Amino acid sequence: MKLLFIADPLDHFKLYKDSTFAMMEAAAARGHALFAVEGKDLAWNGGKVTAHVTPIRLTGRRPDWHEDGTPAWQDLTAFDAVVMRKDPPFDQEYLYHTYLLELAQGQGARVFNRPASLRDFNEKLAIARFPQFTVPTLVTSREALIRDFLAEQGDVILKPLNAMGGASVFRIRPGDANLGVILETLTRHGAETVMAQRYIPEIKDGDKRILVIDGEPVPFALARIPAPGETRGNLAAGGTGVARPLTERDRAIAQALGPHLKAAGILLAGLDVIGDWLTEVNVTSPTCFREIMDQTGFDVAGMFMDALEKQAAP
Repeated sequence: MKLLFIADPLDHFKLYKDSTFAMMEAAAARGHALFAVEGKDLAWNGGKVTAHVTPIRLTGRRPDWHEDGTPAWQDLTAFDAVVMRKDPPFDQEYLYHTYLLELAQGQGARVFNRPASLRDFNEKLAIARFPQFTVPTLVTSREALIRDFLAEQGDVILKPLNAMGGASVFRIRPGDANLGVILETLTRHGAETVMAQRYIPEIKDGDKRILVIDGEPVPFALARIPAPGETRGNLAAGGTGVARPLTERDRAIAQALGPHLKAAGILLAGLDVIGDWLTEVNVTSPTCFREIMDQTGFDVAGMFMDALEKQAAP
């Protein structure tokens, strides 16, 4: 197959943990042809969605891990699968990319995850579709509502709706001397909507990433354990990743969400679970392939490629 990966610049990849690179390795091992492009190189031209794509070949070396062919403009319909792996933030430019990819899909391109679902499943707000698995949660831009929620819950996590890697995530408690400035900063004085969730003390045991591929869970989660003195378990915030078998509750959450994700054209999702509670549904560029593969031997990238080949088959 011809596979096009829309991603951040290849030279920015951290190979020891990059899930997109793991996908590329699995694809190359099966003989598929690889192409790469950045979102800025998508275009709508002459009624067609095209991209200035670069053929790449994996070398098996480090750090020069890829050799590039000659870039050229190609219709997205020329590829068997277009895999959208651009990292957040989900900003205005990312939104435009989903519009272009949706147009390409209408012309016959096979795009994963489905562009409309990349828009519809905000990674924080998507949990509102599954309230049976969530702790008390508030979404608002109003400072007074957040203060009331904090007084009611006593211990709260506050976070923006469009960030990743634990960026700008705060734990707040009544009496915090910085409460006012935290609320002003995150809501931009009431101009920006944020999420507040009751603090889940089981974060000390890890923020679990559960990968769901074509509606089915990977049997291991990566528990991202916060560094000493930290509230956030994100690997980008210094957390340590420990692969663990899914618990009964983990599996119940994944199996309940799986059919909904599959029906929405979400081939790959990353569920974040703390303790017994769902906190996020990641659909833009879920990670943790490499850590689970290295620690357990389970071939996550192979499972993904099996699903991609099935979905991309004529």
